[in-house]
Amino acid sequence: MSPRVLGRAQGPVAYAILTALLLVVVFPFYWMFVSSLKSEEQMRTLTAMFWPSPAVLDNYRQLLGKTDFGAWYGNSIVVALSSTFVATAIGTLGAYALARLKFFGRAFMASATLITYLVPPSILFIPLYAQIRNLGLADSLTGLIAAYPSFTVPFVTWLLMGYFESIPEELEEAAMIDGATRFGAFRRIILPLATPGVLAAALFAFTQAWNEFLYALVFITNVKLRTLPVGLSTFITGDVYGWGFLMAGAVLTTLPVIAAYTYLQKYMVEGLTAGSVKG
Repeated sequence: MSPRVLGRAQGPVAYAILTALLLVVVFPFYWMFVSSLKSEEQMRTLTAMFWPSPAVLDNYRQLLGKTDFGAWYGNSIVVALSSTFVATAIGTLGAYALARLKFFGRAFMASATLITYLVPPSILFIPLYAQIRNLGLADSLTGLIAAYPSFTVPFVTWLLMGYFESIPEELEEAAMIDGATRFGAFRRIILPLATPGVLAAALFAFTQAWNEFLYALVFITNVKLRTLPVGLSTFITGDVYGWGFLMAGAVLTTLPVIAAYTYLQKYMVEGLTAGSVKG
């Protein structure tokens, strides 16, 4: 069989495999959305398995009207956006310093950053909670915003280090020869070039903060201050699951993440690709 014929035969096979994988990935989201449109009776029958007949919005009405879901949504937005801004700002400056500046212990700090990123956040939450309580920030959104960078900053720093190292140093040197300061060259030359990497790192940091459960569960006891992952867990009581509320809440919870990834996917791929190449 010639290479041309073999290539033509492999094309449909590859598309079939990719289609099957796509269905495996997409089907849980489809099932979640369909289940959110079912009534309690339809949940317990097999007649409306793949699409409810009729589709109802009762789960969404009750979720938004009879629970604190709206407050939890606002809390998650405030915490995720604020902690992402803090992590991105600190991580960007730290990554630039580790990638560009020559100082004693730079290699050790770069390795320590990677090791810190690999440490599970569940190991840190007890000492972090003690610190947050000593600062008087327990049971507050400010406490969560202060705690989340402990695991998002190392990731942002580690990702952007490779991205900054992929940008030629000659660009900064030319700017500084023309009279720019180191920070001026970073702000006017390097940061615009690194925008795809920064956006990719910020998107991942936002996703981590948006989906975080353990810290929000331990640090927050006020029902009104809960974030979405913790709030959704209250719809499970023992072995009784409020499937309608859970599915409707899950659909609304995933919307910001889906929208962000859809809008920034080009920058995310570009940032991750360039950040993986050093030199």
